[in-house]
Amino acid sequence: MTKGNAFVLGATGQVGRAAVRALVADGWEVTAASRGGSRDEGWPEEVRSVGLDRNEEGALAAALGEGTDVLVDVVAYDAGHAAQLTGLAGRIGSAVVISSGAVYEDEQGRSFDTQDRPDGFPRYPVPIPESLATVAPGGSTYGTRKVALERDLLAAGDALPTTLLRAGAIHGPYCPGPRELWFVKRALDGRPVRVLAYGGTSRFHPAHVANIAELVRLAAANPGSRVLNAADPEAPTVAEIGSAIDAVLGAESETVLIEGAPQGGVGLTPWTSEHPIVYDMTAAERELGYRPVVSYAESLPETVEWLAGRLKGREWREAFPGLAKYQVDFFDYAAEDTWLASRA
Repeated sequence: MTKGNAFVLGATGQVGRAAVRALVADGWEVTAASRGGSRDEGWPEEVRSVGLDRNEEGALAAALGEGTDVLVDVVAYDAGHAAQLTGLAGRIGSAVVISSGAVYEDEQGRSFDTQDRPDGFPRYPVPIPESLATVAPGGSTYGTRKVALERDLLAAGDALPTTLLRAGAIHGPYCPGPRELWFVKRALDGRPVRVLAYGGTSRFHPAHVANIAELVRLAAANPGSRVLNAADPEAPTVAEIGSAIDAVLGAESETVLIEGAPQGGVGLTPWTSEHPIVYDMTAAERELGYRPVVSYAESLPETVEWLAGRLKGREWREAFPGLAKYQVDFFDYAAEDTWLASRA
């Protein structure tokens, strides 16, 4: 006996792939929707895949047919997407929607949107509870759009019970902008040294796709209107991440620490933050009975293997355009060498 029908929108992205697998394993009949309508090799045959562009007028309504018990939306980003879902409330039993930890702001109004300003990096409490204030809803930034999405979906109430998952730094196979590449490529290049700003203590709480998928699975079986953080059981420092990746690759690297901010691009990593970003997971544990299915260190071998395979024979910007879009040369070894020589 199945638990019901589940419709996953954005099914071939990194989170969607894992969510489909988790839902099928839990007894749901799953329709996997994506623009290309392709399939993941790890999905069982009973998964129904469909091609769908949600921005095409009426396409989502047509794909839903008579409706679905739960809709999992991995690619909802703004108020327009919220309106799309609430407009179909009579045909969607409940929803699980991926949001972001980028919505939070600190007591001084600092957020991810202000981090490039003088003294603009947020000083969040450790850990960050879901009750912390958020940026104002709007359409100007990723964070403001996600808040607009959240508020409009929560306002639907019982008409469309929605669990919103505020994900941390998502990692795992198929990541479009993999932070782990910063260490993996250095090890594969035989780079003997890496430089870390802020004494290597930066913490940007990761969220493995399997742990997010577990939250999706639990929320699908327990509908409600709620906001929950989504993150791994631990928030390692960037130095600890480097050591863990070296252990997977059997590499030995010298770590040089800058006690303050990066020197230009030297010491800058995708996790670099002046103050810690750590998400509180107690609400998910209390409301859904959530327990993580994998730790950060346990997840690394699969991630590292995928990264190395993707990188083989290709320049990193070509292999990972999602990381290249930040227009930062994360592998400027010449600049690092110049900086290291200046300290000699």
